[in-house]
Amino acid sequence: MAIKFQYNKTSLTNLGKQLKVRQNALPTLKNKESALRVSVIAAKAEAQRCSGELEATMRSYDYMAALWNEFDPGLIRITDIDLETVKVAGVKTPSIKEIHYELQPFNAFLKPAWYADGVAVLKQLTELGLRLEVLEEKRRILEFNRKKTTQKVNLYEKVQIPGYQEAIRKIKRYMEDEENLSKASSKIVKNRHAAEEEEESAL
Repeated sequence: MAIKFQYNKTSLTNLGKQLKVRQNALPTLKNKESALRVSVIAAKAEAQRCSGELEATMRSYDYMAALWNEFDPGLIRITDIDLETVKVAGVKTPSIKEIHYELQPFNAFLKPAWYADGVAVLKQLTELGLRLEVLEEKRRILEFNRKKTTQKVNLYEKVQIPGYQEAIRKIKRYMEDEENLSKASSKIVKNRHAAEEEEESAL
């Protein structure tokens, strides 16, 4: 990224301010990146744990597989999901607060005895499935923000800060050269005047 500047004091001051802003922001960005990196690992582990729990729970109900043909799927349904926003390392992430179910009334005398257990199983499985989805979304959001922060750290550290430092060096060198030239030319003019005065006084 080429930094635009002019060889004058105003440009030098502006570049100095921009450099200071980036140098001050860099440690904060690095801390945020580290925190996000740790949070992504934690979110990944949480999602894997939930996925494992879901698989284990489904396997534990394999013995009921044949019975599900008798079960009425319209007996229970999800009516609403309450989500809340939880900040993780300064990033807003979703979290399930509560899942609302609607249970259709059924006659316990006419239906099989395991129907009540079937409802509890479905509640447990849907809750785990939904929690897993939300955890995956949380991980994705954190990963996206971690990548963005890493890009910004790299931009500041490897491109902008060295770029501003180089531009400031160039302006200072140019201004020093200008000053030296100015001093040298005024010295030449002074010497010339002195020589002319000497010539005049000699006449």
